Amino acid sequence: MEKYTLKIKKIDDNAIIPNYAHEGDAGLDLYSVKELLLNPGERGLVHTGIQIELPRNTEAQIRPRSGLALKNGITTLNSPGTIDEGYRGEIGVILINHSNEVFKVEQGMKIAQMVIKPVFKVNIIETTELSDSERNEKGFGSSGTR
Repeated sequence: MEKYTLKIKKIDDNAIIPNYAHEGDAGLDLYSVKELLLNPGERGLVHTGIQIELPRNTEAQIRPRSGLALKNGITTLNSPGTIDEGYRGEIGVILINHSNEVFKVEQGMKIAQMVIKPVFKVNIIETTELSDSERNEKGFGSSGTR
């Protein structure tokens, strides 16, 4: 399997370079560089102190951490968040507190995970007709309630 290179630039002395916690993990752990208090129902932008340069034809997806969600009711908004190949600004993570208690994001805390995925470019063709499918226009709940 081909390995790609992800370039990472630290822009804060407290930044921690993203890493895979375990062999075979899909997501790189992202870390906070500053403390932040999130009140119940509140959302906030958490800074990571890094910038990245993605390989060609890829995106970075920012996803929640299951442990934060289960134990603390903390998750990411706009999930998965997309970082486009050409973006060179600081990676920020929008967290929301779904719990009934104040949550403290601490410096150096794992706050999210970043998964690098391929992006397929498509040709756009405007048409007046689409082919039929088994599903056609059946939407929400069309596969049953179980």
